[in-house]
Amino acid sequence: MRHVFGSVMQTFLQQIINGLVLGSIYALVALGYTMVYGILSLINFAHGDVLMVGALTAYATITGVQQLVPGLPGPVLLVIGLLVAVPVCMAVNVAIERIAYRPLRNAPRLAPLITAIGVSLILQTVAMIIFGRNYKVFPTLLPSAPLPVLGASITPTQILILVLAAVMMIGLVLLVERTKLGRAMRATAENPRFASLMGVDANSVIVATFAIGAALAAVAGVLVAANYSIAHFYMGFIPGLKAFTAAVLGGIGNLYGAMVGGLILGLIESLGAGYIGQLTDGFIGSNYQDIFAFVVLIGVLTLRPAGIMGERVADRA
Repeated sequence: MRHVFGSVMQTFLQQIINGLVLGSIYALVALGYTMVYGILSLINFAHGDVLMVGALTAYATITGVQQLVPGLPGPVLLVIGLLVAVPVCMAVNVAIERIAYRPLRNAPRLAPLITAIGVSLILQTVAMIIFGRNYKVFPTLLPSAPLPVLGASITPTQILILVLAAVMMIGLVLLVERTKLGRAMRATAENPRFASLMGVDANSVIVATFAIGAALAAVAGVLVAANYSIAHFYMGFIPGLKAFTAAVLGGIGNLYGAMVGGLILGLIESLGAGYIGQLTDGFIGSNYQDIFAFVVLIGVLTLRPAGIMGERVADRA
């Protein structure tokens, strides 16, 4: 009996670890959705593909550096990949805002939404042309041997994901709540016209918001590619939708809600795929874990559209 209980607890702990790793990725991407929505009331459905751009940029950078300078340690290559992927994704996202979204700020809400879907398809197509249709094997940069944790296991890459995601989320909160840029972002989100009257450059704030969201998505993309050892032109679509689900679950427009929603969604997916898979003899398991995210989305939109932490709706009269 004790052995069975211990085995159940080990399995549960493993599912929790996997869920927190997944949820950390979703939270990073969801923050980009929620920041843009909080300021522009725009759902940037191309945001998931910025994750893909980050992963493929890091892949191209790392493989190129490996050929030019053989023998560099994996962690150094990973840092180089991040240092290239982040500014590339920031430039891409700022260009998207300037070219695709800024001309439509005063248009009906359906126009930016359709434009976002179009931008997503453009990014995927360009990536497919440059990198091809086939999956790219992302180099193994960190030790792959799992480390024991109370009977469960966690890899160094998963530890990096948890630590880096936590650091970036804390850094974002401090930036928004303690800096001049953060005050300008909050003022613009509250009322763009009044913020402009108080000397806030709304365009600069919006550009900064897109750039910060892109940096988070770039890091998430590199971490996903490093964790699963795969990069692909279509890899940002499903994580992007799940991150949007996480943002809605937590309360889109709320930074803390995006973080909480991402972690909860990751845990739901991991626990659902594990335990429901056992109850259905594997019929519903890891191959169907995407189902859980969209069931959550339907449930939240039906029962609590404002999300767990709600959204503070500003009066923009």
